[in-house]
Amino acid sequence: MKRFRQFDVDWMVTLRIMKGRPAPEDATPRSYNYISLIEGDDCLAAMTAQLNQAISLFAGISEEKSLHRYSAEKWSIRQMLNHVADSERVFAFRALWLARGIDASLPGFNPEIAASAIHSDRIPWKAHVEEFRHVRQASIDLFRNLPADAWTRRGTIGNSSFTVLALGFVVSGHLEHHMRILRERYL
Repeated sequence: MKRFRQFDVDWMVTLRIMKGRPAPEDATPRSYNYISLIEGDDCLAAMTAQLNQAISLFAGISEEKSLHRYSAEKWSIRQMLNHVADSERVFAFRALWLARGIDASLPGFNPEIAASAIHSDRIPWKAHVEEFRHVRQASIDLFRNLPADAWTRRGTIGNSSFTVLALGFVVSGHLEHHMRILRERYL
């Protein structure tokens, strides 16, 4: 009979906890706009699958096309991908903060302010794609290595309560939201 080491037991418990969908009280109603876009009950599997899908989609966009805006007041494709990478960093940091048991609340995040602070259209498209690849891989690594009890930890962001599990789904759902917009309105 195979003997399990404590690490193996801990890993199996982690897999059971991370598989499941967030409860309504685990995030804001607005966050469920993103969470609801992810099928199944494994946000880490969704993050991992999305990486290759996104890179494949982005590979079909030329430097010239990446400057396209579907409307004058909307972001260019470069600005949109920069926003996705920045937001993912914020969501992952929030998950890290809560997962590590830090009980101080975090401020909200205004993506419009963040987007206006960088000149995304001056950065080559290929650089944006590589940056996104690195950010997503870092998110995958973070969530993959969380201990079992971290997934259910809760904290305050802005004036709302979130769990780490909900933030994992937000990471995936936010990208899915923008990939849909990219396919439907830009390409």
